[in-house]
Amino acid sequence: MESKEIIVWVLTGLGLVVILLTRVRLGKDETEGPMKVNKPALNVHTFVGLPAFALWVAWLIMSEDSFLGGDVAGIVALALWWIAALAGLALLLRWLPSRGRHATNVEEDTWSEGPGLSILAHAGLFIGVCVFTFFYLTAA
Repeated sequence: MESKEIIVWVLTGLGLVVILLTRVRLGKDETEGPMKVNKPALNVHTFVGLPAFALWVAWLIMSEDSFLGGDVAGIVALALWWIAALAGLALLLRWLPSRGRHATNVEEDTWSEGPGLSILAHAGLFIGVCVFTFFYLTAA
């Protein structure tokens, strides 16, 4: 296995971890006020991200002659990854400073002090999808 392939496989695994942990972490309906999560973005992130992962893995392991190993499957998998990554970035919008008379800024996170973990995960997912796209386009 080449180093390029190892990078793609590691980023694929990390992408799945980001999708699953985001759902576990933000999927509770108990959150109100400034910590309220954009549920449509979370649902898109999860329910597009999981098929993106599954189709991407199928595309990686199947031969080019098969349906799941062909160009169409790779392009669809990449499109799904892009949608999931952009939905993840949309989830980060809750950390932007609020303005207005009754606005409160979000400063704490339950698993870390602030938005660091979320930023790391979703910026990493975005960079990973950029890497996937590069490797797909260069046929690595």
